Amino acid sequence: MSDSTMDITKWNRLLEKVKEGLMVRTDSREVEPGDVFVAISGPLRDGTDFVPQALKNGAAYIVCASHLSTGSAELILHSDPREALVDLAKAYFKTDKSTVKIIGITGTNGKTTTSYLIEQLLTGAGMKVGVLGTVSYRWPGFEMDAPLTTPGCWQLHEMLAQMNKANVDVMVMEVSSHALHQKRVAGIDFDAAVLTNVTQDHLDYHGNMEAYFEAKSMLFKYYPLTGKRGIINFNDPYGRRLLKSYSPSIGFGLGASDELTCDKLCGEMISCTGKGMFLKMTFGEDSWEIDTDFIGKHNGSNLLAAQAVGLHLGLTPAQLKATTFHGVPGRLERVRNDHGFDIFVDYAHTPDALENVLSTLKGLNFKRVITVFGCGGDRDKTKRPLMAAAACKYSDVAVLTSDNPRTEDPLEIINDVRVGMTQCPMTIEEPDRALAIRKAVKEMKSGDVLLIAGKGHETYQIIGTKKRDFSDALEVTSAIKEIYG
Repeated sequence: MSDSTMDITKWNRLLEKVKEGLMVRTDSREVEPGDVFVAISGPLRDGTDFVPQALKNGAAYIVCASHLSTGSAELILHSDPREALVDLAKAYFKTDKSTVKIIGITGTNGKTTTSYLIEQLLTGAGMKVGVLGTVSYRWPGFEMDAPLTTPGCWQLHEMLAQMNKANVDVMVMEVSSHALHQKRVAGIDFDAAVLTNVTQDHLDYHGNMEAYFEAKSMLFKYYPLTGKRGIINFNDPYGRRLLKSYSPSIGFGLGASDELTCDKLCGEMISCTGKGMFLKMTFGEDSWEIDTDFIGKHNGSNLLAAQAVGLHLGLTPAQLKATTFHGVPGRLERVRNDHGFDIFVDYAHTPDALENVLSTLKGLNFKRVITVFGCGGDRDKTKRPLMAAAACKYSDVAVLTSDNPRTEDPLEIINDVRVGMTQCPMTIEEPDRALAIRKAVKEMKSGDVLLIAGKGHETYQIIGTKKRDFSDALEVTSAIKEIYG
């Protein structure tokens, strides 16, 4: 930042006032007299559009990237208001003094499951753990539903400060590609960064796979300070690319990867059934086994990621082996019922995630696989036929319905999806998700398995611009009672 674009004296004076408790806002509607307003631009609006509202509400300081009239409020120019907000958040919450170790997890699939597994592993080892992720923001004594996978910059620093005050040892955070690109995690000193995988998603935002991968790579190349450990999936092609360019790292995966020179945690799947899996882990000269009721190769990979984090934080093989791993909400979550039906709900909403979970179920000797799925509206349209192809590849019956249609016509979404369903043995179309679930339950016979994919832990459905209560798990439970009593 040069003196020609920023008055260093004014900026430093503002930082000192914020350190003393001056409030900072990024929403002009929340501004109160005397506050600082940072004009951050979004994908649709320029941040300066909201300055008049901030001034009307009494803002005393305006931080923005361009010259404009601010009346009696002091204008402070900054070439990047997002970076300015980072410095202001650190000043206000003193997060540069935090002793909490921070683990960031990025990837298309597996972030939530991996965060839960790390939480269970570290808690079992006696650590106090905080988690910020898709399901909730939580630490001992606090929990709230998560409005975003990764909080905004100001809220993130606020929560880190609260965790530090609560003596949390480790914060585990899911880091979305949007959050990385929008600099929401700037100013966070990650102790380790995890990459689960990179498959197609969010191309409506990033444009193409390379740009999407570059956004994920920011967690390793830009945000962690020098020397922070990368924990990267060597089974994933993008992961192998990253392992060759980022050091120090632990590569993890099922099988071996002899061409990589980094430290490696290798897993061998001894058995995988409908009852669980048995894995052998090898790291250098050490080896140990994990026996868990988790099912699926993809969950084997998630377990390896969590174990690699444990190794990085100094846990011994004995501690890793001793941990009991429990289920994760909405991730191959079994819906228990009095009729003995094998029914699972899963958050799979990308082609790769759906293929992973369906291939798992297909390999577990069920007579038939019945899948309820749909695609979200106002999102990447190119993945719609790919979702259909994944469903048809492994399903004996594919039930096509709505997910979160948002402002799109559900029938138009279904038309886009239908293109990929030419190879389905049997299809059912029902735009109403509740009715689709009922039709799937009616279709079940002894020995079948039903997967309801796409929403997982979510307890709502977005139709138009409004959320309405909707839980796949509750809906299928209600359907069973209605049909079978």
